Amino acid sequence: MLVISSREFRDNQAKYFNHIDNGEQIIVQRGKNRAYSLASVTEDDMYFTPEMLARIDRAIAQAERGEGVACKTHEESLKFLESL
Repeated sequence: MLVISSREFRDNQAKYFNHIDNGEQIIVQRGKNRAYSLASVTEDDMYFTPEMLARIDRAIAQAERGEGVACKTHEESLKFLESL
């Protein structure tokens, strides 16, 4: 992971986009309290593909049939997540 200043990014955008294309994570620090993560975006990130819509439909059908896990407390939620 590379952490760079916003000025460094602005001055060398092509260089850092190449790093991202090669799978590196880039964090752009802006001032003391703000930072941004840069990542490449694929077609799947921008649109709902037919496969994604089918998965959503299956999940809705499962929920309607009551095929899910109900967690009523924070502790139940943590226990469920730890079981995965």
